[in-house]
Amino acid sequence: MTRGMTKRRAVRPRSSDERAPKLFIPMSAREMELRGWDELDFLCVVGDAYVDHPSFGIAIISRLLESLGYRVGIVSQPDWRNTEDFAAMGRPKLGVMVSAGNLDSMLSNYSSPGKRRARDDYSPSGRPRRRPDRAVIVYCNRVRELWGDIPLVIGGIEASLRRMAHYDYWSDEIRRSILVDSRADLLLYGMAERSLETVSRRLSQGQAARDIRDVPGTCWKTHDIAGIDRENGFVGISSFDEVSGDKRKFAEAFKIFYDEQNFASGRAVAQDQGAWTVVQNPPSLPMPPQSLDAIYSLPYARAPHPFYGEEKIPAFDEVRFSITSHRGCFGECSFCAISTHQGRIVQARSTRSILREAEILAADPDFKGYIHDIGGPTANFRAPSCEKSVSHGACAGKSCVFPKFCGELKISHTEYRDILRRVASLDGVKKVFVRSGLRMDYILADPRGREFLEELCRSHVSGQLKIAPEHASPNVLRLMRKSPPEVTVKFIKIFREINERLGKKQFLVPYFMSSHPGCGVDDAFKLAEFMRRQNLRPEQAQEFTPTPGTVSSCMYYTEIDPFTGEKVHVPKDSKERALQRALLQYWMPKNKQTLAKDQDPGAPPPWKQHLLYFLAMRSQR
Repeated sequence: MTRGMTKRRAVRPRSSDERAPKLFIPMSAREMELRGWDELDFLCVVGDAYVDHPSFGIAIISRLLESLGYRVGIVSQPDWRNTEDFAAMGRPKLGVMVSAGNLDSMLSNYSSPGKRRARDDYSPSGRPRRRPDRAVIVYCNRVRELWGDIPLVIGGIEASLRRMAHYDYWSDEIRRSILVDSRADLLLYGMAERSLETVSRRLSQGQAARDIRDVPGTCWKTHDIAGIDRENGFVGISSFDEVSGDKRKFAEAFKIFYDEQNFASGRAVAQDQGAWTVVQNPPSLPMPPQSLDAIYSLPYARAPHPFYGEEKIPAFDEVRFSITSHRGCFGECSFCAISTHQGRIVQARSTRSILREAEILAADPDFKGYIHDIGGPTANFRAPSCEKSVSHGACAGKSCVFPKFCGELKISHTEYRDILRRVASLDGVKKVFVRSGLRMDYILADPRGREFLEELCRSHVSGQLKIAPEHASPNVLRLMRKSPPEVTVKFIKIFREINERLGKKQFLVPYFMSSHPGCGVDDAFKLAEFMRRQNLRPEQAQEFTPTPGTVSSCMYYTEIDPFTGEKVHVPKDSKERALQRALLQYWMPKNKQTLAKDQDPGAPPPWKQHLLYFLAMRSQR
């Protein structure tokens, strides 16, 4: 046990914390006592600091359980080296829920090159190393050590994206389903409110967790492989042993898994993991606006638990005065996990619910009049892509926006613009900004898109507008499932024209990515040249990191496009990745050494010419 952990457990609520039981989910036996509880129904274990705000998964899950009448406690960032923190509130009556937090723990702990991160935004004061690697597995092992066969349910993004055999970048290997490695009974994937409500009710009725096998949005496991009857709608994919030894089989299995993520037509997917077979049930039904409104109207304290005293939680500061308007995204970018986590169906809150939350923010004593964001995964994807998708789900094997927009796609910014206007008109609100990323091609495809963009620039841009072109090479953009570079050029031109006419000095913040599958050095030079021509100099640059559950991660591991079967160049060599990363910010002095290094003699001849050109350009500016 570390000195820091010991000090942390010794903290007792200060006098102001006597209000904590009324405002927060209990985090200690003392808070249980103040509520008159001698036992919990459910204990939630999480790798993040406990912030009671709807941007934090632990707040939504615990508040939902509370609203259903259960007594809930939270163990936040426990010392995983022993069971003491886990046992602090006693054995719960119905079960334990485990999540790594808002991010996969490996992504929280390590950067793309595999270095330990010096900061964790979901921890007090941003301190790192407050959660273990592979947090779900570690936490579950401690729970099993402490309470044996207690019902154990896992969820959150780490569990969700690792629900079947998956490639793990940090160990460079295929790993079994996290449901098997964690020894949990059930896995809830996706946003999970619907499945959580059903599972918690079944447990309260006395059903064994291992026998809950029919709930949408869950994964379960069985030893009885023969009992998984293909005639009952299951589809089998290649086993763990097969996908571990054959990259093509991994790509084929991933495509089946990906195509079955449809709440209306998707089949249960079964995969032999060795001792166990894991079965993924079809996704939960999307939540209608009234259900989503109810989730966001739960009595969140909208603050970190008083346990943390004056310490700040950096992630909370980022979202404190922001509003989530919807979930899901039909954009299907290859490198994004939203398709396999939140889903391709946009689930939106009502305008009334958003206005109500804005009124709550405006009443906060610390509110300065500025709402920092109203948006979601893609801010201007406010509604489902088409009417058919609401009842039938997203089309398997077809994209709404790639390689071109579907003829059934509904394109409109009217409702989103109305929300921005109405929130901005509320008493106490000075400005409403949009910080979530915007889909440029969707704006350009809207007959009134230029009008929408002009209103954004006039009233809702705080000097910078985020866009995500990601690359400029047509080949890389095709594998990313992104729009061609001409779209970015057109959008930049219109944005600059509008701001010049408005007399505003505002800038685009473009997100570009290096070393994505399919990106060779020549492609990286095309991107650098594109940025130079468009006068774009992003201060932040992103190196592709394969995270479980994405199309791009499948391509990274297999070097195969799972949708076409074609071979894909994957930049895995550290020198090539460093060069591509440096080219994203070729003008920076810190990249001079990387760009000036003598390249491999076997490299294509254009390399040195390009390097000399960029070095010369930088020296002139």
